[in-house]
Amino acid sequence: MTGANIQTTLVGSYPVPQWLVAHPSELALKDATAVVVHLQELAGIDLVVDGELYRFDPDHPETNGMIEYFVQPMDGIRSEIRRADIELFRSQTHLGFRRRPAAVVEGPIGEGTLNLVEAYQRVAALSLGPVKFTLTSPYMLARMLLDTHYRDQHALTLALADVLANQVRDIHAAVVQVDEANLPGRPEDAELAAEAINRILDAVPHTPAVHLCFGNYGGQRIQAGNWARLAKFFDLLRADHVVLELARPGYGDLEILREINPKLKLGIGVIDIKTTVVEKAEEVAGRIQAAADLLGGAERIAYVHPDCGFWMLTRSIADAKIHALVAGRDLFEGRPSHRPDLHD
Repeated sequence: MTGANIQTTLVGSYPVPQWLVAHPSELALKDATAVVVHLQELAGIDLVVDGELYRFDPDHPETNGMIEYFVQPMDGIRSEIRRADIELFRSQTHLGFRRRPAAVVEGPIGEGTLNLVEAYQRVAALSLGPVKFTLTSPYMLARMLLDTHYRDQHALTLALADVLANQVRDIHAAVVQVDEANLPGRPEDAELAAEAINRILDAVPHTPAVHLCFGNYGGQRIQAGNWARLAKFFDLLRADHVVLELARPGYGDLEILREINPKLKLGIGVIDIKTTVVEKAEEVAGRIQAAADLLGGAERIAYVHPDCGFWMLTRSIADAKIHALVAGRDLFEGRPSHRPDLHD
Protein backbone atom coordinates (compact mmCIF):
# COMPACT_ATOMS: atom_id res chain seq x y z
CA MET A 1 0.00 0.00 0.00
CA THR A 2 1.17 3.54 -0.74
CA GLY A 3 -0.51 5.14 2.27
CA ALA A 4 -2.67 7.31 0.00
CA ASN A 5 -5.99 8.55 1.34
CA ILE A 6 -7.77 7.21 -1.75
CA GLN A 7 -6.60 3.81 -2.98
CA THR A 8 -6.49 2.64 -6.59
CA THR A 9 -7.76 -0.76 -7.70
CA LEU A 10 -9.18 -2.51 -10.75
CA VAL A 11 -12.58 -4.15 -10.95
CA GLY A 12 -11.47 -7.61 -12.02
CA SER A 13 -10.89 -8.67 -15.60
CA TYR A 14 -7.97 -7.92 -17.91
CA PRO A 15 -7.69 -8.61 -21.68
CA VAL A 16 -6.71 -12.21 -22.30
CA PRO A 17 -3.22 -12.23 -23.88
CA GLN A 18 -3.28 -13.59 -27.42
CA TRP A 19 -0.46 -16.00 -26.68
CA LEU A 20 -2.47 -17.56 -23.86
CA VAL A 21 -5.43 -18.15 -26.16
CA ALA A 22 -3.11 -19.65 -28.81
CA HIS A 23 -1.15 -21.86 -26.41
CA PRO A 24 -3.22 -22.55 -23.29
CA SER A 25 -1.64 -24.54 -20.50
CA GLU A 26 -1.42 -24.39 -16.72
CA LEU A 27 2.09 -22.94 -16.93
CA ALA A 28 1.04 -20.35 -19.53
CA LEU A 29 -1.90 -19.37 -17.33
CA LYS A 30 0.40 -18.89 -14.36
CA ASP A 31 2.80 -16.82 -16.46
CA ALA A 32 -0.03 -14.67 -17.84
CA THR A 33 -1.44 -14.05 -14.36
CA ALA A 34 2.02 -13.05 -13.14
CA VAL A 35 2.28 -10.54 -15.99
CA VAL A 36 -1.12 -9.01 -15.14
CA VAL A 37 -0.26 -8.70 -11.45
CA HIS A 38 3.21 -7.29 -12.07
CA LEU A 39 2.09 -4.65 -14.56
CA GLN A 40 -0.38 -3.37 -11.94
CA GLU A 41 2.35 -3.26 -9.32
CA LEU A 42 4.64 -1.36 -11.70
CA ALA A 43 1.86 1.12 -12.47
CA GLY A 44 1.31 1.78 -8.77
CA ILE A 45 -2.07 0.10 -8.28
CA ASP A 46 -2.63 -0.29 -4.54
CA LEU A 47 -4.98 -3.28 -4.59
CA VAL A 48 -4.28 -5.63 -7.50
CA VAL A 49 -6.51 -8.23 -9.15
CA ASP A 50 -5.60 -11.41 -11.01
CA GLY A 51 -7.28 -10.39 -14.27
CA GLU A 52 -9.68 -13.38 -14.09
CA LEU A 53 -7.74 -15.05 -16.92
CA TYR A 54 -8.40 -18.53 -15.53
CA ARG A 55 -12.15 -18.02 -16.05
CA PHE A 56 -12.07 -17.16 -19.73
CA ASP A 57 -13.89 -19.70 -21.89
CA PRO A 58 -13.60 -19.24 -25.68
CA ASP A 59 -16.94 -21.06 -26.02
CA HIS A 60 -18.63 -18.32 -23.95
CA PRO A 61 -16.65 -15.14 -24.70
CA GLU A 62 -19.72 -12.92 -24.34
CA THR A 63 -19.79 -13.44 -20.57
CA ASN A 64 -16.02 -13.66 -20.09
CA GLY A 65 -16.43 -16.52 -17.63
CA MET A 66 -18.60 -14.53 -15.21
CA ILE A 67 -21.32 -17.18 -15.34
CA GLU A 68 -20.28 -20.55 -16.73
CA TYR A 69 -17.06 -20.73 -14.72
CA PHE A 70 -19.04 -20.67 -11.47
CA VAL A 71 -22.14 -22.73 -12.22
CA GLN A 72 -20.98 -25.52 -14.53
CA PRO A 73 -18.77 -27.30 -11.93
CA MET A 74 -21.54 -27.33 -9.32
CA ASP A 75 -23.52 -30.41 -8.35
CA GLY A 76 -27.16 -30.40 -9.48
CA ILE A 77 -26.43 -28.35 -12.60
CA ARG A 78 -26.34 -29.63 -16.20
CA SER A 79 -24.30 -27.60 -18.68
CA GLU A 80 -25.48 -29.34 -21.86
CA ILE A 81 -28.35 -27.26 -23.20
CA ARG A 82 -31.14 -29.04 -25.12
CA ARG A 83 -33.64 -27.51 -27.52
CA ALA A 84 -36.46 -28.04 -25.02
CA ASP A 85 -34.43 -26.18 -22.37
CA ILE A 86 -34.12 -23.17 -24.64
CA GLU A 87 -37.84 -23.15 -25.40
CA LEU A 88 -38.73 -23.39 -21.71
CA PHE A 89 -36.23 -20.67 -20.79
CA ARG A 90 -37.63 -18.30 -23.41
CA SER A 91 -41.18 -18.90 -22.20
CA GLN A 92 -40.38 -17.46 -18.77
CA THR A 93 -40.94 -13.72 -19.04
CA HIS A 94 -38.61 -12.75 -16.19
CA LEU A 95 -35.71 -14.25 -18.16
CA GLY A 96 -36.36 -12.37 -21.39
CA PHE A 97 -33.02 -10.55 -21.28
CA ARG A 98 -31.20 -13.70 -22.46
CA ARG A 99 -32.03 -16.15 -25.26
CA ARG A 100 -30.66 -19.34 -23.73
CA PRO A 101 -29.75 -20.48 -20.20
CA ALA A 102 -26.17 -20.80 -19.04
CA ALA A 103 -27.09 -24.18 -17.52
CA VAL A 104 -30.03 -26.14 -16.13
CA VAL A 105 -30.67 -26.78 -12.43
CA GLU A 106 -31.86 -30.38 -12.10
CA GLY A 107 -31.16 -31.19 -8.43
CA PRO A 108 -29.95 -29.76 -5.11
CA ILE A 109 -27.03 -27.41 -5.72
CA GLY A 110 -23.66 -28.30 -4.20
CA GLU A 111 -20.13 -27.06 -4.77
CA GLY A 112 -19.14 -30.04 -6.96
CA THR A 113 -15.66 -29.41 -8.34
CA LEU A 114 -15.78 -25.62 -8.00
CA ASN A 115 -12.59 -24.54 -6.23
CA LEU A 116 -12.32 -20.78 -5.72
CA VAL A 117 -9.79 -21.25 -2.94
CA GLU A 118 -7.29 -22.75 -5.36
CA ALA A 119 -7.91 -19.89 -7.79
CA TYR A 120 -7.13 -17.38 -5.04
CA GLN A 121 -4.02 -19.22 -3.95
CA ARG A 122 -2.69 -19.04 -7.51
CA VAL A 123 -2.66 -15.25 -7.55
CA ALA A 124 -1.67 -14.87 -3.89
CA ALA A 125 1.56 -16.71 -4.67
CA LEU A 126 2.33 -14.29 -7.50
CA SER A 127 1.71 -10.98 -5.76
CA LEU A 128 4.02 -8.91 -3.57
CA GLY A 129 1.17 -7.00 -1.94
CA PRO A 130 -2.53 -7.19 -1.09
CA VAL A 131 -4.87 -8.87 -3.58
CA LYS A 132 -8.56 -8.52 -4.33
CA PHE A 133 -10.50 -11.67 -5.25
CA THR A 134 -13.74 -11.41 -7.23
CA LEU A 135 -16.75 -13.67 -7.74
CA THR A 136 -20.13 -13.31 -9.41
CA SER A 137 -23.20 -12.54 -7.32
CA PRO A 138 -25.58 -15.45 -6.64
CA TYR A 139 -28.47 -13.23 -7.73
CA MET A 140 -26.91 -12.69 -11.15
CA LEU A 141 -26.04 -16.37 -11.49
CA ALA A 142 -29.59 -17.42 -10.64
CA ARG A 143 -30.99 -15.14 -13.31
CA MET A 144 -28.94 -16.95 -15.97
CA LEU A 145 -30.14 -20.46 -15.10
CA LEU A 146 -33.14 -22.54 -16.09
CA ASP A 147 -34.46 -23.93 -12.80
CA THR A 148 -36.37 -27.21 -13.07
CA HIS A 149 -35.62 -28.28 -9.48
CA TYR A 150 -36.32 -25.51 -6.95
CA ARG A 151 -38.79 -23.73 -9.23
CA ASP A 152 -38.43 -20.76 -6.92
CA GLN A 153 -36.11 -17.82 -7.56
CA HIS A 154 -35.59 -17.11 -3.87
CA ALA A 155 -34.64 -20.70 -3.02
CA LEU A 156 -32.34 -21.00 -6.06
CA THR A 157 -30.55 -17.73 -5.30
CA LEU A 158 -29.93 -18.61 -1.65
CA ALA A 159 -28.72 -22.11 -2.56
CA LEU A 160 -26.11 -20.57 -4.84
CA ALA A 161 -25.20 -18.05 -2.14
CA ASP A 162 -24.57 -20.81 0.41
CA VAL A 163 -22.20 -22.66 -1.93
CA LEU A 164 -20.22 -19.50 -2.66
CA ALA A 165 -20.14 -18.42 1.00
CA ASN A 166 -18.74 -21.79 2.02
CA GLN A 167 -15.84 -21.31 -0.39
CA VAL A 168 -15.22 -17.67 0.49
CA ARG A 169 -14.61 -18.58 4.15
CA ASP A 170 -11.22 -19.94 3.15
CA ILE A 171 -10.20 -17.08 0.85
CA HIS A 172 -7.93 -14.74 2.80
CA ALA A 173 -7.61 -12.02 0.20
CA ALA A 174 -7.33 -8.45 1.46
CA VAL A 175 -10.69 -7.78 -0.23
CA VAL A 176 -13.30 -10.20 -1.57
CA GLN A 177 -15.61 -8.49 -4.06
CA VAL A 178 -19.01 -9.80 -5.19
CA ASP A 179 -19.86 -8.64 -8.74
CA GLU A 180 -23.48 -7.81 -9.61
CA ALA A 181 -24.38 -6.49 -13.07
CA ASN A 182 -28.03 -7.54 -13.24
CA LEU A 183 -29.73 -5.89 -10.26
CA PRO A 184 -29.30 -2.29 -11.52
CA GLY A 185 -31.84 -3.16 -14.22
CA ARG A 186 -34.20 -4.87 -11.76
CA PRO A 187 -34.13 -2.85 -8.49
CA GLU A 188 -37.41 -4.40 -7.33
CA ASP A 189 -35.33 -7.46 -6.37
CA ALA A 190 -33.14 -5.44 -3.98
CA GLU A 191 -34.15 -7.41 -0.87
CA LEU A 192 -33.53 -10.82 -2.45
CA ALA A 193 -30.19 -9.76 -3.93
CA ALA A 194 -29.06 -8.21 -0.65
CA GLU A 195 -30.06 -11.27 1.38
CA ALA A 196 -28.07 -13.57 -0.91
CA ILE A 197 -25.04 -11.32 -1.28
CA ASN A 198 -24.90 -10.68 2.47
CA ARG A 199 -24.51 -14.42 3.08
CA ILE A 200 -21.25 -14.22 1.13
CA LEU A 201 -20.12 -10.92 2.63
CA ASP A 202 -20.63 -12.29 6.14
CA ALA A 203 -18.28 -15.18 5.32
CA VAL A 204 -15.43 -12.98 4.04
CA PRO A 205 -12.43 -13.28 6.42
CA HIS A 206 -11.18 -9.74 5.82
CA THR A 207 -12.79 -6.89 3.82
CA PRO A 208 -16.06 -7.52 1.94
CA ALA A 209 -17.03 -5.43 -1.10
CA VAL A 210 -19.63 -5.35 -3.87
CA HIS A 211 -19.23 -4.18 -7.47
CA LEU A 212 -22.30 -2.89 -9.28
CA CYS A 213 -22.52 -1.89 -12.93
CA PHE A 214 -24.97 -1.68 -15.81
CA GLY A 215 -23.38 -4.51 -17.79
CA ASN A 216 -20.51 -4.61 -20.25
CA TYR A 217 -21.32 -6.83 -23.23
CA GLY A 218 -19.75 -5.87 -26.53
CA GLY A 219 -18.58 -2.67 -24.88
CA GLN A 220 -22.17 -1.57 -24.35
CA ARG A 221 -24.32 -0.79 -21.32
CA ILE A 222 -27.00 -3.49 -21.00
CA GLN A 223 -29.09 -2.52 -17.98
CA ALA A 224 -31.27 0.57 -17.76
CA GLY A 225 -31.62 2.41 -14.47
CA ASN A 226 -29.73 4.62 -12.05
CA TRP A 227 -28.12 4.41 -8.62
CA ALA A 228 -30.92 6.32 -6.95
CA ARG A 229 -33.25 3.35 -7.51
CA LEU A 230 -30.87 1.15 -5.52
CA ALA A 231 -30.67 3.29 -2.38
CA LYS A 232 -32.58 0.62 -0.45
CA PHE A 233 -30.15 -2.07 -1.62
CA PHE A 234 -27.17 -0.03 -0.45
CA ASP A 235 -28.68 0.37 2.99
CA LEU A 236 -29.22 -3.39 3.28
CA LEU A 237 -25.66 -4.36 2.30
CA ARG A 238 -23.22 -5.56 4.94
CA ALA A 239 -20.19 -4.52 2.86
CA ASP A 240 -17.21 -2.34 3.67
CA HIS A 241 -17.52 -0.55 0.32
CA VAL A 242 -19.26 -0.64 -3.06
CA VAL A 243 -17.43 -0.28 -6.38
CA LEU A 244 -19.64 1.68 -8.79
CA GLU A 245 -19.77 2.36 -12.53
CA LEU A 246 -19.85 6.16 -12.74
CA ALA A 247 -17.49 7.50 -15.42
CA ARG A 248 -19.84 6.44 -18.23
CA PRO A 249 -23.28 7.27 -16.70
CA GLY A 250 -22.03 10.37 -14.85
CA TYR A 251 -21.92 11.48 -11.23
CA GLY A 252 -25.38 13.02 -10.76
CA ASP A 253 -26.68 10.13 -8.63
CA LEU A 254 -23.93 10.59 -6.07
CA GLU A 255 -25.81 13.41 -4.40
CA ILE A 256 -28.55 10.93 -3.53
CA LEU A 257 -26.05 8.28 -2.40
CA ARG A 258 -24.69 10.87 0.01
CA GLU A 259 -27.70 10.01 2.18
CA ILE A 260 -27.18 6.25 2.38
CA ASN A 261 -25.59 4.40 5.30
CA PRO A 262 -22.50 6.50 6.17
CA LYS A 263 -20.61 3.35 7.17
CA LEU A 264 -20.67 2.17 3.56
CA LYS A 265 -17.61 3.53 1.76
CA LEU A 266 -17.67 4.21 -1.94
CA GLY A 267 -15.50 3.13 -4.84
CA ILE A 268 -15.80 5.69 -7.65
CA GLY A 269 -15.47 4.71 -11.29
CA VAL A 270 -13.25 7.31 -12.98
CA ILE A 271 -12.08 5.36 -16.05
CA ASP A 272 -14.58 4.69 -18.86
CA ILE A 273 -13.98 1.17 -20.14
CA LYS A 274 -16.63 1.49 -22.86
CA THR A 275 -14.38 3.72 -24.95
CA THR A 276 -10.88 3.30 -26.36
CA VAL A 277 -10.04 6.93 -25.63
CA VAL A 278 -7.42 7.04 -22.86
CA GLU A 279 -8.12 9.60 -20.16
CA LYS A 280 -5.59 12.26 -19.19
CA ALA A 281 -4.51 12.54 -15.56
CA GLU A 282 -6.26 15.92 -15.35
CA GLU A 283 -9.52 14.37 -16.53
CA VAL A 284 -9.33 11.60 -13.94
CA ALA A 285 -8.52 14.09 -11.17
CA GLY A 286 -11.46 16.20 -12.28
CA ARG A 287 -13.80 13.24 -12.02
CA ILE A 288 -12.58 12.49 -8.51
CA GLN A 289 -13.15 16.13 -7.58
CA ALA A 290 -16.66 16.08 -9.07
CA ALA A 291 -17.51 13.00 -7.02
CA ALA A 292 -16.02 14.49 -3.86
CA ASP A 293 -18.04 17.70 -4.32
CA LEU A 294 -21.31 15.81 -4.66
CA LEU A 295 -20.50 13.61 -1.66
CA GLY A 296 -19.61 16.56 0.54
CA GLY A 297 -15.91 15.68 0.63
CA ALA A 298 -13.41 13.03 -0.40
CA GLU A 299 -13.57 11.25 2.97
CA ARG A 300 -16.34 8.94 1.73
CA ILE A 301 -14.25 7.74 -1.23
CA ALA A 302 -12.28 4.59 -0.42
CA TYR A 303 -11.18 3.65 -3.94
CA VAL A 304 -11.01 4.97 -7.47
CA HIS A 305 -11.06 2.46 -10.31
CA PRO A 306 -12.33 1.72 -13.83
CA ASP A 307 -16.10 1.41 -14.25
CA CYS A 308 -15.89 -2.34 -14.98
CA GLY A 309 -13.40 -4.98 -16.03
CA PHE A 310 -11.02 -4.41 -18.95
CA TRP A 311 -11.72 -7.63 -20.86
CA MET A 312 -13.33 -5.91 -23.88
CA LEU A 313 -10.32 -3.67 -24.57
CA THR A 314 -6.94 -4.36 -26.12
CA ARG A 315 -4.02 -4.71 -23.75
CA SER A 316 -2.35 -1.49 -24.88
CA ILE A 317 -5.49 0.56 -24.16
CA ALA A 318 -6.11 -1.18 -20.83
CA ASP A 319 -2.51 -0.61 -19.73
CA ALA A 320 -2.64 3.08 -20.65
CA LYS A 321 -5.89 3.49 -18.73
CA ILE A 322 -4.35 1.81 -15.67
CA HIS A 323 -1.51 4.34 -15.70
CA ALA A 324 -4.01 7.18 -16.19
CA LEU A 325 -5.94 5.99 -13.13
CA VAL A 326 -2.89 6.18 -10.88
CA ALA A 327 -1.69 9.48 -12.37
CA GLY A 328 -5.13 11.04 -11.87
CA ARG A 329 -5.35 9.90 -8.27
CA ASP A 330 -1.85 11.24 -7.59
CA LEU A 331 -2.70 14.58 -9.20
CA PHE A 332 -5.90 14.89 -7.16
CA GLU A 333 -4.01 14.30 -3.93
CA GLY A 334 -1.10 16.54 -4.90
CA ARG A 335 1.38 13.70 -4.83
CA PRO A 336 4.35 13.23 -7.18
CA SER A 337 3.28 11.10 -10.12
CA HIS A 338 4.19 7.42 -9.73
CA ARG A 339 4.90 7.12 -13.45
CA PRO A 340 4.66 9.69 -16.27
CA ASP A 341 1.40 9.78 -18.21
CA LEU A 342 1.96 7.51 -21.21
CA HIS A 343 0.06 9.93 -23.45
CA ASP A 344 1.75 13.21 -22.42
